[in-house]
Amino acid sequence: MGGPEVLRIEELPVRAPGAGEVRLRVDAIGLNRAEVNFRRGTYLEAPRLPAGLGSEAAGEVLETGDGVTAWRPGDQVSVVPVFSQNDYPVYAEEAVVPAAALLARPAGMDAVTGAATWMPYLTVYGMVQEVARVRPGDHVLLTGASNSIGMAAIQVVRHLGAIPLVTAPGAAQCRALLDAGAAVALADETAGDDLVSSVRDATGGRGADLVLDAIGGPNVEALVRATAPGGAVIVHGGLSGQPTPLPAGRYAPVWMRRYTVFEITGNREALRRGECFVRAGLASGAFAPHIDRVFEFDDVAEAHVYLDSPDRAPGKPVLRVR
Repeated sequence: MGGPEVLRIEELPVRAPGAGEVRLRVDAIGLNRAEVNFRRGTYLEAPRLPAGLGSEAAGEVLETGDGVTAWRPGDQVSVVPVFSQNDYPVYAEEAVVPAAALLARPAGMDAVTGAATWMPYLTVYGMVQEVARVRPGDHVLLTGASNSIGMAAIQVVRHLGAIPLVTAPGAAQCRALLDAGAAVALADETAGDDLVSSVRDATGGRGADLVLDAIGGPNVEALVRATAPGGAVIVHGGLSGQPTPLPAGRYAPVWMRRYTVFEITGNREALRRGECFVRAGLASGAFAPHIDRVFEFDDVAEAHVYLDSPDRAPGKPVLRVR
């Protein structure tokens, strides 16, 4: 565990897939802050060393294990996060993954795009359709939005007829998010009473109907105060690296909860609904995966430095394997 310097590429044998598994040729890998935190030992689970990384990829099925009937060699697929990185890491040229983690790539979608699509849109789908129901005209505040989930959320919120408000690290990211369709962009550092007044000014005094918070930490108290009565604050990330206390004091009745994408990917029916939602958005053109940078596989350490940089641009970084 440690910084990007602990990453190294090793030659290891790939086992045959077991029951319910497939062996995959990995063509591209979607990069997420989850892997940075896993590498550091600050993720939801601790790595079992020596450990691999990654849970989002795209490639081609090479071999199927017993009981797998939905897939066959040659199928072009994407891998969605359904499993522990300890059990099925996908930072590799070939990987064994559960068959339940595969989704067919839309016709004509290349591997780089296929590795950048499903996790962001499924994460957002779960929050705005399964956990809460965003309605046309709702104001939805997206914090820490300068990443693939933020870009996907802007598109999804607009697709549902709602109004996205965002926060981002700096002026360049704020401009990029406004260009992407956000109605208002604030600096991530906007906190306390300043955040509350800025959100209320942007929503005609009412407050946000829904907050999707990627930052966590003590500013959640202000987010709750910036939320309209009957609204919700969903904390889906911990970019602040600080504890997220329950708010105290007087504020409107607001629903608050934590969320991870595994609530969707680990539920077969929810994943089916999410897949249909995302495919429809892709087919209509409402959803367009935004790829920030493409790194070559040998440059994985450099990619992790970029993942953790406050200056990274909005969108999804991807590792290209071949």
